[in-house]
Amino acid sequence: MIELRTPTELTEMQAAGTFVAETLTALKARADVGVNLMELDAYAHELIRQRGAESCYLDYAPSFGSGPFGFVLCTSVNDAVLHGKPHDYTLADGDLLTLDFASSVDGWVADSAISLVVGTASAEDLALIRLTEDALAAGIAAAVVGNKIGDISHAIGSLAEAAGLRVNLDFGGHGVGRTMHGDPHVPNAGRPHRGYPLRPGLVIAIEPWFLSGTDKLKTDKDGWTLRSADGSRGAHSEHTIAITETEPIVLTRRAAE
Repeated sequence: MIELRTPTELTEMQAAGTFVAETLTALKARADVGVNLMELDAYAHELIRQRGAESCYLDYAPSFGSGPFGFVLCTSVNDAVLHGKPHDYTLADGDLLTLDFASSVDGWVADSAISLVVGTASAEDLALIRLTEDALAAGIAAAVVGNKIGDISHAIGSLAEAAGLRVNLDFGGHGVGRTMHGDPHVPNAGRPHRGYPLRPGLVIAIEPWFLSGTDKLKTDKDGWTLRSADGSRGAHSEHTIAITETEPIVLTRRAAE
């Protein structure tokens, strides 16, 4: 069921958006060569505790995962792009890292993701990350009253297509509210002027993620981590936004943006 939020509820949701944004900023600053993924998850867990928030991942057990996720942060490295389960891995120079974090504050959820390179970055990795960021900006720009979900999808997919990439449609954006994943689904490619009409009060996560060499995924033995089928690298950018009468509000905007 698609739910529309009142202006008062959108104001209440901002606390969750701010916390998620601040947490990702802190995690990005902490991520470096020599840092273990388990350290990053522990740090995120401590920030949740300090804020009095709740994790959306810890007990999350959807049909596409293998049992409860068991951690509070998704850490996807290099050819991993989604649902990366933290494990005993120490970041090395040049690793492409995606951090995906969702949390609930006072009963409202926000969800966001960033990709970065620790240490020395290749031009190819930086270009892939920038492409997801540009696609996210294009998707947000299309999230206005009078458009439809397909307009957001088309804006994202057009940039990927222009860059010569194929887009996987198995996972994409989604509704956000009292729970992390809800309706509507927001694919990362689609036809304009199709799908659910965008209305004031709709809150969605828009999340372009691309693989540099394929649109096919494989799942790790942990039952969660999704990697490119050909070993090529992936990047992922995500914001939770609210559609209003005038313009979209980015609830998870980070201070540096």
